[in-house]
Amino acid sequence: MMLTRRRLLACSSLAGLLLAAAPLTASRAWAQAGGDATAFVVRLGNALVAIIDGPGSYDDKKARLRPLIDQSVDVDGIARFCLGRFWRTATPAQQGEFSQLFHEVLMNNIFGKIGEFRGVTFAPTTTTQREQDTLVGTTIKRPNQQANNVQWVVNQTAGGQKIVDVVAEGTSLRLTQRSDYAAYLQRNNNNVDALIAAMRQQIAR
Repeated sequence: MMLTRRRLLACSSLAGLLLAAAPLTASRAWAQAGGDATAFVVRLGNALVAIIDGPGSYDDKKARLRPLIDQSVDVDGIARFCLGRFWRTATPAQQGEFSQLFHEVLMNNIFGKIGEFRGVTFAPTTTTQREQDTLVGTTIKRPNQQANNVQWVVNQTAGGQKIVDVVAEGTSLRLTQRSDYAAYLQRNNNNVDALIAAMRQQIAR
């Protein structure tokens, strides 16, 4: 399917960056000084490392990761954003299936990267406010690779603090994903069912 040949999907990139956050180290005083959003990112990183580097089988880790991601990431909100204007024209049934498939694509990408992020270091840098969002800046280093500057966009939702976007080296990953979806739909007569069918195939692989 064409979607898999384009740039990394935002949800896939988000998955990798979530797992890259695992070996996070930061003092309690620094986290408190940086504000609640920074402390939230710190807690998320610590929880991820406890799962990824801890005991248990691959299936055990998958079962523990799923509720953590559901609790920490506004998956439904990101899904709506990524579908863009097509969300408003989609039927309730299409909206529901798209959101469910988006969730499964995200989870599959996370589960597929569990073993790829050992030896990563993660350091918070600066925290800034942008309207309703808080951007928590970080530096992520992987062994033998160049460091990446990443901002975690945190929003206070009805369900508490949630990650709503990741900005990697200045590029918003949810904007990238929305652009990819829009391009795919344009090539397929703006047919949301075509996108849904492509996502089903992606999950089935």
